[in-house]
Amino acid sequence: MNKTAKTEKLGLKELIAMGVGGMVGGGIFSVLGLSVALAGHAAPIAFIIGGIIASLTGFSYTKLGLTFRSDGGSFTYLERAFSHRNVAGIGGWMLVAGYIGTMALYAFTFGVYGAAMLGAKAHLQAMHHLLQSLILLLFMGINLYGIKAAGESEDLIVMVKVLILSLFAFAGLFYIRVDHLVPVFNMGGRGVLMGAALVFVAYEGFELIPNAVNEMKDPGRDLGRGILISIGVTIAIYILVSLVAVGNLLPAEISKYKEYALAVAAKPFLGKAGFMLIGLGALLSTASAINATMFGTARLAMVMAQDSDLPKVFSHRERRNNIPYVSLIFITVLTLLFVNTTDLTIISSFASSTFLLLFAAINLSAVRLRKRIGINMVTPLSGLILSLLSWLVLCVYLYRSYSRGLVWIGAIYLCVVVAELFFSERRLFFKQKLEGGKDGKDRGLRKVISR
Repeated sequence: MNKTAKTEKLGLKELIAMGVGGMVGGGIFSVLGLSVALAGHAAPIAFIIGGIIASLTGFSYTKLGLTFRSDGGSFTYLERAFSHRNVAGIGGWMLVAGYIGTMALYAFTFGVYGAAMLGAKAHLQAMHHLLQSLILLLFMGINLYGIKAAGESEDLIVMVKVLILSLFAFAGLFYIRVDHLVPVFNMGGRGVLMGAALVFVAYEGFELIPNAVNEMKDPGRDLGRGILISIGVTIAIYILVSLVAVGNLLPAEISKYKEYALAVAAKPFLGKAGFMLIGLGALLSTASAINATMFGTARLAMVMAQDSDLPKVFSHRERRNNIPYVSLIFITVLTLLFVNTTDLTIISSFASSTFLLLFAAINLSAVRLRKRIGINMVTPLSGLILSLLSWLVLCVYLYRSYSRGLVWIGAIYLCVVVAELFFSERRLFFKQKLEGGKDGKDRGLRKVISR
């Protein structure tokens, strides 16, 4: 029995696969065009900036994870760092909203690549909406019936998408046109910062690794290495992919095919087969990411409800298979509404904004708990400042160029804060019901999200 348990523990290789799979989860297939449109030839630098912020934050996650050893991850760290329960509560609601935003991004990407591959030019928009809605409904149905993809198939999909992107990157390097890369800062330095902020969602995913701290063979040795190596691998992939895309497409082409520019960038050196190969990679990646994110977010909401941090209705489960059907239906409906009433810029900016704020909060938690977790103040403080600066750059960009996006983000955040405050005030009238929740406050959330 003990031998079996040991073999099931996660080693460094599995943690790196978890981190890379979480970050390269489909976002790169759609946000690349946004990054190039803003950063121009310096798109690889925009991804490097995002990677630096992720790396600094990853160090904070490592120290927090090793100190508290909780499967609850981000939510637990906020609870430990801030005595006011509303701070952790708002953080939890924001985490759920952020994952709904990433799920909308994956569904959008699935729809746009699917429509492009089908060649539905006359009814492109209608086909796009149909496909992105169908894929969400499909996986809601699968999750409601309790059919989960086996771990081996998830690992296989991670390997396939990394191989496809690697093939694209290394084959494309030989076809790069130098005149497409100079001058490097053709869109100015401000464009690079804006590009980095807008596509930061491409680095969301490494924060899932500490959620599995209690299932690791040697957390003290592997947790930090797993986080930093997976971020490093992801940075390398993004640099190569963006370099090849910029080196093979003209700015006008990227602007025209912004939503699936990566597939178009494969055409000059891989032809139609390259377009279809990248499209297939996008479909596989986004479908897998939707399934994993939906599965995890529904259970995140369920456990938060059990700990009295979300309305009790979210904890309702189907008795036979333990499926949180209320959470599943609710998050799917919200995702459907969001993805079908907005566009790529709003979806990407909302998801990036949310995780920049969450990572800023985690770095602030590390600063507040620095003596307890044994961290030098410089690292989390740098992560905090860079996260907030990137968030402010994103807000300025939206205010100047796309105010509709800023209105959407502001409205969603207002709803999250009001919902948490309303719920917490309601709890004041039912203190006897909270005693169990408070006793269980330090339990943390169990591992609920994996990719």
